[in-house]
Amino acid sequence: MLTVIYLLVNEGYLSSTAERAQARDLVDDAEWLSALLAELMPGEPEVIGLLTLIRLHRARGAARFGARGELVPLADQDRRLWDRTVIEAATALLVRTARAHRRPGPYQLQAAIVACHAEAESFAATDWAQIVVLYDMLLCQAPSPVTRLHRAIALGYAEGPETALEELRDLDEALARYPLLHATRAELLRRLGRPGEARACDERALTLTANPAQHRLLRERISWS
Repeated sequence: MLTVIYLLVNEGYLSSTAERAQARDLVDDAEWLSALLAELMPGEPEVIGLLTLIRLHRARGAARFGARGELVPLADQDRRLWDRTVIEAATALLVRTARAHRRPGPYQLQAAIVACHAEAESFAATDWAQIVVLYDMLLCQAPSPVTRLHRAIALGYAEGPETALEELRDLDEALARYPLLHATRAELLRRLGRPGEARACDERALTLTANPAQHRLLRERISWS
Protein backbone atom coordinates (compact mmCIF):
# COMPACT_ATOMS: atom_id res chain seq x y z
CA MET A 1 0.00 0.00 0.00
CA LEU A 2 2.76 2.45 0.90
CA THR A 3 4.52 1.75 -2.40
CA VAL A 4 1.37 2.58 -4.36
CA ILE A 5 0.93 5.85 -2.45
CA TYR A 6 4.57 6.72 -3.04
CA LEU A 7 4.13 6.14 -6.78
CA LEU A 8 1.19 8.56 -6.69
CA VAL A 9 3.42 11.14 -5.03
CA ASN A 10 6.16 10.75 -7.62
CA GLU A 11 3.79 11.10 -10.57
CA GLY A 12 2.03 14.04 -8.95
CA TYR A 13 5.26 15.80 -7.98
CA LEU A 14 6.68 15.67 -11.52
CA SER A 15 4.47 14.19 -14.22
CA SER A 16 5.90 11.71 -16.69
CA THR A 17 3.69 12.94 -19.56
CA ALA A 18 3.70 16.04 -21.75
CA GLU A 19 0.20 17.12 -20.71
CA ARG A 20 1.18 18.78 -17.43
CA ALA A 21 4.24 19.49 -15.34
CA GLN A 22 2.72 18.27 -12.10
CA ALA A 23 -0.51 16.71 -10.86
CA ARG A 24 -1.40 18.28 -7.54
CA ASP A 25 -4.58 16.22 -7.26
CA LEU A 26 -2.50 13.04 -7.09
CA VAL A 27 -0.35 14.48 -4.30
CA ASP A 28 -3.51 15.59 -2.47
CA ASP A 29 -4.89 12.05 -2.71
CA ALA A 30 -1.59 10.58 -1.55
CA GLU A 31 -1.51 12.81 1.52
CA TRP A 32 -5.12 11.97 2.36
CA LEU A 33 -4.45 8.24 2.09
CA SER A 34 -1.29 8.51 4.17
CA ALA A 35 -3.06 10.49 6.89
CA LEU A 36 -5.85 7.90 6.95
CA LEU A 37 -3.33 5.07 7.29
CA ALA A 38 -1.55 6.97 10.07
CA GLU A 39 -4.83 7.07 12.01
CA LEU A 40 -5.46 3.37 11.43
CA MET A 41 -1.84 2.28 12.06
CA PRO A 42 -0.42 4.69 14.67
CA GLY A 43 2.29 2.23 15.67
CA GLU A 44 3.79 1.91 12.19
CA PRO A 45 6.66 4.41 11.83
CA GLU A 46 6.99 3.98 8.06
CA VAL A 47 3.44 5.24 7.58
CA ILE A 48 4.39 8.38 9.49
CA GLY A 49 7.59 8.57 7.45
CA LEU A 50 5.63 8.60 4.19
CA LEU A 51 3.12 11.13 5.54
CA THR A 52 5.85 13.55 6.66
CA LEU A 53 7.71 13.06 3.38
CA ILE A 54 4.61 14.14 1.44
CA ARG A 55 3.95 17.11 3.71
CA LEU A 56 7.54 18.31 3.47
CA HIS A 57 7.43 18.14 -0.31
CA ARG A 58 4.12 20.00 -0.44
CA ALA A 59 5.38 22.70 1.92
CA ARG A 60 7.94 23.72 -0.72
CA GLY A 61 5.58 23.45 -3.68
CA ALA A 62 4.97 27.18 -4.21
CA ALA A 63 8.62 27.78 -5.09
CA ARG A 64 9.15 24.85 -7.49
CA PHE A 65 7.96 26.50 -10.71
CA GLY A 66 8.74 29.85 -12.29
CA ALA A 67 6.43 32.36 -13.95
CA ARG A 68 6.75 30.64 -17.34
CA GLY A 69 6.14 27.19 -15.91
CA GLU A 70 9.79 26.15 -15.82
CA LEU A 71 11.24 24.11 -12.96
CA VAL A 72 13.17 26.20 -10.47
CA PRO A 73 16.25 24.34 -9.16
CA LEU A 74 16.49 24.01 -5.39
CA ALA A 75 19.45 26.39 -5.27
CA ASP A 76 17.39 29.13 -6.91
CA GLN A 77 14.09 28.70 -5.08
CA ASP A 78 12.67 31.58 -3.05
CA ARG A 79 12.56 29.99 0.38
CA ARG A 80 10.24 32.72 1.62
CA LEU A 81 7.53 30.88 -0.33
CA TRP A 82 8.02 27.69 1.65
CA ASP A 83 5.40 26.95 4.32
CA ARG A 84 7.54 27.00 7.45
CA THR A 85 4.61 26.08 9.71
CA VAL A 86 4.05 22.83 7.82
CA ILE A 87 7.79 22.13 7.69
CA GLU A 88 8.17 22.56 11.44
CA ALA A 89 5.14 20.40 12.23
CA ALA A 90 6.15 17.61 9.83
CA THR A 91 9.74 17.60 11.07
CA ALA A 92 8.62 17.49 14.71
CA LEU A 93 6.32 14.55 13.92
CA LEU A 94 9.17 12.73 12.18
CA VAL A 95 11.52 13.28 15.14
CA ARG A 96 8.89 12.09 17.67
CA THR A 97 8.28 8.97 15.61
CA ALA A 98 11.99 8.20 15.28
CA ARG A 99 12.55 8.57 19.03
CA ALA A 100 9.50 6.48 19.92
CA HIS A 101 10.18 3.54 17.60
CA ARG A 102 13.88 3.64 16.72
CA ARG A 103 13.19 1.67 13.53
CA PRO A 104 14.28 3.92 10.69
CA GLY A 105 12.95 2.69 7.35
CA PRO A 106 13.21 3.95 3.77
CA TYR A 107 10.33 6.44 4.00
CA GLN A 108 11.54 7.88 7.29
CA LEU A 109 15.03 8.26 5.84
CA GLN A 110 13.73 9.97 2.70
CA ALA A 111 11.68 12.30 4.88
CA ALA A 112 14.77 13.06 6.95
CA ILE A 113 16.67 13.98 3.79
CA VAL A 114 13.92 16.34 2.67
CA ALA A 115 13.79 17.78 6.20
CA CYS A 116 17.52 18.61 5.98
CA HIS A 117 16.82 20.60 2.83
CA ALA A 118 13.67 22.21 4.25
CA GLU A 119 15.25 23.32 7.52
CA ALA A 120 18.28 24.97 5.90
CA GLU A 121 17.98 28.75 5.90
CA SER A 122 19.72 28.92 2.53
CA PHE A 123 21.09 26.56 -0.09
CA ALA A 124 24.61 27.35 1.09
CA ALA A 125 23.65 26.41 4.66
CA THR A 126 22.48 22.90 3.68
CA ASP A 127 24.11 20.13 5.70
CA TRP A 128 25.28 18.10 2.71
CA ALA A 129 27.46 15.80 4.79
CA GLN A 130 24.45 14.75 6.84
CA ILE A 131 22.43 14.19 3.68
CA VAL A 132 25.15 11.90 2.30
CA VAL A 133 25.04 9.88 5.54
CA LEU A 134 21.26 9.55 5.26
CA TYR A 135 21.58 8.38 1.66
CA ASP A 136 24.13 5.80 2.80
CA MET A 137 21.60 4.51 5.34
CA LEU A 138 18.88 4.49 2.69
CA LEU A 139 21.06 2.53 0.27
CA CYS A 140 21.61 -0.13 2.93
CA GLN A 141 17.86 -0.64 3.25
CA ALA A 142 16.61 0.04 -0.26
CA PRO A 143 19.45 0.07 -2.80
CA SER A 144 18.65 1.50 -6.22
CA PRO A 145 20.46 3.33 -9.03
CA VAL A 146 18.23 6.39 -8.57
CA THR A 147 19.12 6.63 -4.89
CA ARG A 148 22.79 6.33 -5.81
CA LEU A 149 22.31 9.19 -8.26
CA HIS A 150 20.76 11.41 -5.60
CA ARG A 151 23.58 10.51 -3.24
CA ALA A 152 26.08 11.54 -5.93
CA ILE A 153 24.33 14.91 -6.24
CA ALA A 154 24.69 15.47 -2.49
CA LEU A 155 28.29 14.27 -2.63
CA GLY A 156 28.98 16.87 -5.32
CA TYR A 157 28.19 19.59 -2.80
CA ALA A 158 29.81 17.88 0.17
CA GLU A 159 33.10 16.94 -1.53
CA GLY A 160 33.12 18.58 -4.95
CA PRO A 161 31.93 17.94 -8.53
CA GLU A 162 34.90 15.75 -9.49
CA THR A 163 33.97 13.20 -6.82
CA ALA A 164 30.35 13.20 -7.94
CA LEU A 165 31.31 12.67 -11.59
CA GLU A 166 33.25 9.57 -10.59
CA GLU A 167 30.14 8.21 -8.90
CA LEU A 168 28.02 8.80 -12.00
CA ARG A 169 30.24 6.65 -14.21
CA ASP A 170 28.98 3.51 -12.48
CA LEU A 171 25.37 4.48 -13.24
CA ASP A 172 25.64 4.99 -16.99
CA GLU A 173 24.27 1.58 -17.90
CA ALA A 174 21.50 1.37 -15.29
CA LEU A 175 20.24 4.94 -15.89
CA ALA A 176 21.08 5.41 -19.57
CA ARG A 177 17.55 6.61 -20.34
CA TYR A 178 16.97 8.53 -17.10
CA PRO A 179 17.05 12.27 -17.86
CA LEU A 180 18.20 13.33 -14.39
CA LEU A 181 21.45 11.38 -14.81
CA HIS A 182 22.39 13.43 -17.87
CA ALA A 183 21.13 16.72 -16.42
CA THR A 184 23.13 16.07 -13.25
CA ARG A 185 26.28 15.35 -15.23
CA ALA A 186 25.69 18.57 -17.20
CA GLU A 187 25.48 20.61 -14.00
CA LEU A 188 28.65 19.05 -12.60
CA LEU A 189 30.52 19.68 -15.86
CA ARG A 190 29.27 23.27 -15.88
CA ARG A 191 30.64 23.77 -12.36
CA LEU A 192 33.99 22.44 -13.60
CA GLY A 193 34.10 24.96 -16.45
CA ARG A 194 33.35 22.48 -19.26
CA PRO A 195 30.33 24.10 -20.98
CA GLY A 196 30.57 22.19 -24.26
CA GLU A 197 30.33 18.80 -22.56
CA ALA A 198 27.59 20.15 -20.28
CA ARG A 199 25.53 21.27 -23.26
CA ALA A 200 25.77 17.81 -24.85
CA CYS A 201 24.52 16.21 -21.64
CA ASP A 202 21.61 18.65 -21.36
CA GLU A 203 20.70 17.93 -24.98
CA ARG A 204 20.66 14.22 -24.18
CA ALA A 205 18.46 14.81 -21.14
CA LEU A 206 16.06 16.84 -23.27
CA THR A 207 15.45 13.89 -25.59
CA LEU A 208 14.54 11.65 -22.65
CA THR A 209 11.84 13.65 -20.88
CA ALA A 210 8.29 14.52 -21.85
CA ASN A 211 7.63 16.80 -18.87
CA PRO A 212 7.04 20.37 -20.14
CA ALA A 213 8.66 22.04 -17.13
CA GLN A 214 11.81 19.98 -17.50
CA HIS A 215 11.82 20.82 -21.21
CA ARG A 216 11.75 24.56 -20.49
CA LEU A 217 14.54 24.37 -17.94
CA LEU A 218 16.78 22.24 -20.16
CA ARG A 219 16.20 24.46 -23.20
CA GLU A 220 17.15 27.48 -21.10
CA ARG A 221 20.37 25.82 -19.98
CA ILE A 222 21.22 24.81 -23.54
CA SER A 223 20.64 28.36 -24.75
CA TRP A 224 23.05 29.69 -22.12
CA SER A 225 25.84 27.30 -23.19
